[in-house]
Amino acid sequence: MPRVLLIEDDAAVRDGVSLALRRRGHEVAAAASGEEGLAALPGFRPDIVLLDLMLPGKDGFEICRLIRAERQLPIIMLTARGDDLDVVLGLEAGADDYIVKPARGEVLEARIRAVLRRTALPTEGAPAAEQGPAPVETYGELTVDRAGLVVSKGGQDLALAPSEMKLLLFLSATPGQVFSRQQLLEHVWEHSYHGDARLVDACVMRLRTKIEDTPRSPRYVQTVRGFGYRFGPL
Repeated sequence: MPRVLLIEDDAAVRDGVSLALRRRGHEVAAAASGEEGLAALPGFRPDIVLLDLMLPGKDGFEICRLIRAERQLPIIMLTARGDDLDVVLGLEAGADDYIVKPARGEVLEARIRAVLRRTALPTEGAPAAEQGPAPVETYGELTVDRAGLVVSKGGQDLALAPSEMKLLLFLSATPGQVFSRQQLLEHVWEHSYHGDARLVDACVMRLRTKIEDTPRSPRYVQTVRGFGYRFGPL
């Protein structure tokens, strides 16, 4: 079962979430602060991080950025209010998804599994064109190795978070095809309900900062106003 690092300063929430996940077979390490969570990363080696935003000392936004700078672990942020600004800032900091507290154990489990499926099976649910004969594709300065899950630009490997990698793989599988935000939520985030388009927009923004020369004038991941996003034309 996936190993979960929970970073949450509220003792009642920390104990409740830990118990719910352990009952479902997860190994859980719980930390009461961001600094404690960072210290636990090397020894515990989690498969996923559940990260509260409102932490003492270094807050969840800073902790998310620090984790992202060194590891491409999946991160789900926990927010008590579902506040729009908190959600947007957390996604921009590098979170893959978010859950509004309090959340039932089955909700936590479902979202954890969805995020981990995106990491383990980055081509699952993608169009058939993705299964082409050439595993390594070149688009301008961008090289996509689907088999090795490596994306490079100008010969330099790029550190993409799991959601960024899956989004790029999915869009580049059918260059020029436009996908709505809802379609991307269903294929990339595996949210079958009417999900939160902010997940898509924040991920596109982060991805552009890594693959585009000029993120505001993208060549690779382009916006089709009123419809959604497409890969290219370059």
